[in-house]
Amino acid sequence: MSVNYEQVTVAPLVLLSILDHYKRINTPQHKRCVGVILGNDQGSTLRVTNSFALPFEEDEKNPDVWFLDHNYIENMNDMCKKINAKEKLIGWYHSGPKLKAADLRINDLFKKYTAAHQQQPLLLIVDVQQQGVGLPTTAYMAVEQVKDDGTSTEKTFLHLPSSIEAEEAEEIGVEHLLRDVRDQAAGGLSIKLTNQLKSLKGLQQKLADIAAYLEKVSLRQLPVNHTILGKLQDVFNLLPNLGVPDDDEMSGTDQQLAAASSTLQKALAVKTNDELMVIYVSNLVRAIIAFDNLIENKIQNTKLHRQHEQQLPEATNDKKAEEDPSTTTAASDNQPSAS
Repeated sequence: MSVNYEQVTVAPLVLLSILDHYKRINTPQHKRCVGVILGNDQGSTLRVTNSFALPFEEDEKNPDVWFLDHNYIENMNDMCKKINAKEKLIGWYHSGPKLKAADLRINDLFKKYTAAHQQQPLLLIVDVQQQGVGLPTTAYMAVEQVKDDGTSTEKTFLHLPSSIEAEEAEEIGVEHLLRDVRDQAAGGLSIKLTNQLKSLKGLQQKLADIAAYLEKVSLRQLPVNHTILGKLQDVFNLLPNLGVPDDDEMSGTDQQLAAASSTLQKALAVKTNDELMVIYVSNLVRAIIAFDNLIENKIQNTKLHRQHEQQLPEATNDKKAEEDPSTTTAASDNQPSAS
């Protein structure tokens, strides 16, 4: 149950195109819009750079009944190849905001368009009416899930981390658009506090999702996923030890009780000392490298100085010989001739 990609990056142009598609066809609130995403792979990262809309209809009562124009996909894909051959059909998108029952079947349909360059198509869900905080994009890829009880495998969607990244030209365009949206009267401190508040709200929402998932697992409403539990354990291991004192510590003397009550201070001190140790070691390594470069520079300068001193007398003698050529001529006249 693995994929070849670790991350998905989405260009801002794709978000604007999907939002325009949703608004332009006046999509009802209980329906969704569907389209194709184009892009390329960069190692372990799958980059979404372009998209186009699709005619799509589905039955509200029966999720297994839906319509998708295959000929339209093939014709649009051929025209996009003529414009930019580097952009390939890598998957599809819909306005969600959550997964639907027919998504696996639609995903299998797109597999024939992506089988030549990647194993599974990418499903990108864009929440066009986002109410909470965080990114409006969610990326998935279909994988074969092996059950712990040994029963037959089944297809499911695997979540991939997604981010929004722009090229230099796109960044300039987005910043130009944000000039009209951003409040010019708001100061820098107000913007920072607003961003921190949004971050805290996002963290609170993620913690609530984790608590709801663990509660459903404990009630056996969801199967146990050891990969998710291992990731959660890694998160908890990074937190400082904030446990309450033991019963034997609480029943001890006043001195023991005071020591037990400082558990939070000890935990924070240990965490701070660990971080400062990394900074201290980094400064030591940087100082040693600087001293090594200084010594090498000193040795190099010494060699150059010695070479300059050796070349200076030779240059002086050559200069004197050029200024007094009669000395050389007289010396050659005084030599006895061979008879």
